[in-house]
Amino acid sequence: MSCGVCRNGEVARLKSQVLIAESHRLLRQQLCSLVSALPDFEVIGDCSDGQEVLRLASELTPDLLLMELFLPGLSVMDAAAQIKPCLPKIRIAVLTSEKMSEYVRAALRAGVDGYILKDASYTELVCALRSITDGRKFLSPEVSRQMIENAVDDTNHKAAPVERLTARERSIWKHIAEGRTNRATASLLNVSPKTIEKHRANLMRKLGLRNVAELMLLARGYGIVANPASPLQPTAATTDQAPGQGTPTAAPIYGK
Repeated sequence: MSCGVCRNGEVARLKSQVLIAESHRLLRQQLCSLVSALPDFEVIGDCSDGQEVLRLASELTPDLLLMELFLPGLSVMDAAAQIKPCLPKIRIAVLTSEKMSEYVRAALRAGVDGYILKDASYTELVCALRSITDGRKFLSPEVSRQMIENAVDDTNHKAAPVERLTARERSIWKHIAEGRTNRATASLLNVSPKTIEKHRANLMRKLGLRNVAELMLLARGYGIVANPASPLQPTAATTDQAPGQGTPTAAPIYGK
């Protein structure tokens, strides 16, 4: 949060600082322009890939990271898992066209503060940014309705897709998410590679996923496998301790 000094000498809150991460250049430029035009926000950086997100988050420590669900090399779930422990004051919002409840749950479980759809209006986007930087969670209305409907379904004994997986499918999901091949997984479970292929196809069908990469990312969001260790180091801004005194606590919008 950038600050100014009032006449009485008190520090006044002026603008929330935003880092924007979006792989599509045209959309990224549009977002930077839209956010920069707001009187209470300041865009301090933008990037298009996962490694840059982690580096800029550490260097710039923005108030808000606005990023797409899947950047090259990094999902928003992984970003939250790596950034939040070291830089807990950074709020993270995802801007995506993905409406599937499994993605929403995975993002929220990872520590994401807001889930905004890319078909949101300008007014909704502004409302979302202000709510999130004020410390409140935000879900786009369509996402909220879907989550409520899913909750009602759950109370009517209609299990969520993840809950419908068999023990064998969960076990195979874990092996796939850990990067094992069909042949290696088959050897560990004493079955044929064709059996693993069949289970993998069933997994993606039940979860509504399109490829193995999404299967792996969703597994991280649900804690099926551990998130990668954070390369970020806590900065002085994340702790009140002095150096050496212990360990710190850790318009619609288009595009996919």
